[in-house]
Amino acid sequence: MMRRCHEVDYEIRGESMQLVEVELDPGETVIAEAGAMTYMEEGIQFEARMGDGSQPESGFFGALMGAGKRMLTGESLFMTHFTNQGHGKRRVAFSAPYPGTLLALDMAELGGELILQKDSFLAAALGTQITMTFNKRLGTGFFGGEGFIMQKLKGDGMAFVHAGGTLIKKELKGETLRVDTGCLVGFTPGIDYDIQRAGSLKSMVFGGEGLFLATLSGHGTVWLQSLPFSRMADRIIAHAPSAGGSSRGEGSVLGGLGRMLDGD
Repeated sequence: MMRRCHEVDYEIRGESMQLVEVELDPGETVIAEAGAMTYMEEGIQFEARMGDGSQPESGFFGALMGAGKRMLTGESLFMTHFTNQGHGKRRVAFSAPYPGTLLALDMAELGGELILQKDSFLAAALGTQITMTFNKRLGTGFFGGEGFIMQKLKGDGMAFVHAGGTLIKKELKGETLRVDTGCLVGFTPGIDYDIQRAGSLKSMVFGGEGLFLATLSGHGTVWLQSLPFSRMADRIIAHAPSAGGSSRGEGSVLGGLGRMLDGD
């Protein structure tokens, strides 16, 4: 069966700070989030466009509406299209903005659809449709943090996804899995996704696990990440020097004593 999406080859390089090299035949195109490109070989041309280019017949207003939805959810208004305009094979590489694991997914093998955390998408073959989807329970979804807004990918080509820290793959066969909303990377069709309150009021306030958890059940594949960017950012901010230039140090007691001896 002939694919609608461009058939791109790829190679994932590195360990904890991975990048993906996508090999394009003449005329092939890959789309990516703005700012994801690391390097590209001569012959590859890039252009920032509104929309993913999967439905050129939708015209300017269709692209504008899709871009507007991305902007409302905090994503870039534009996506970058990289096309091989040369005569031979050329490569372009993409990397994620923080340490983690890259995952290459053949959408044709996943039923042609994938739901992702909105910050997980990195790049995909031209022809992949990328839209925003919202949790069906808007009340709890709004307070669920990262779990409220998700991206839906449709197509039959390769898609490249980023997970923070270690990537965990779970196969659900009717079971239910409860996950911190930030630790969810994505899931396949057949998985029912919801956001529910995280236990009692005391657990919600003092448990440190957030107010809501993502609940996934059904039959399909779920991908999780051990280090969501929001968690890493919170730790960095908590240990950053204050506006006055003081620092908490690695050990709070010795750090404070050291500053006193130094005259700070």
